[in-house]
Amino acid sequence: MSSNLERAVNLLNSGNYTLAAVNEVNEITSMERGVKPLIKLFDNNIKLKGFSAADKVVGKAAAFLYVLLEVDEIYSKVISRPALAVLEKNNTRVCYDVLTDAIRNRNNTGFCPMETAVIDTEDVDSALILIRKKLDELQHD
Repeated sequence: MSSNLERAVNLLNSGNYTLAAVNEVNEITSMERGVKPLIKLFDNNIKLKGFSAADKVVGKAAAFLYVLLEVDEIYSKVISRPALAVLEKNNTRVCYDVLTDAIRNRNNTGFCPMETAVIDTEDVDSALILIRKKLDELQHD
């Protein structure tokens, strides 16, 4: 684990953060759940090239967003097999504590809707469209 990734993990664990990303001079943190903080970074044209990120949960949708954000490496407490495959295919270094077949929804009554939305795609651009569509659906439920 690189020193920046260690810093990101320590930062993630030091507060009530769901996401922490660091490079040599900057720190980005969020307490928002799901893919919201990643979408916000993307929509604000903030790239994570040169950053190491630590996240509590990474499903396939989040993995696609990390690829679009160009993060160098990532640590996740829990990661799904589909997410790991996306990150590895895109040459993103990954460390994790728990590898699971799929991410469950917040009520633990089924699969995460975001992961389900992108499960059948391998294309980053298609995934972004599917993620936005699902976020819009969830906001109107």
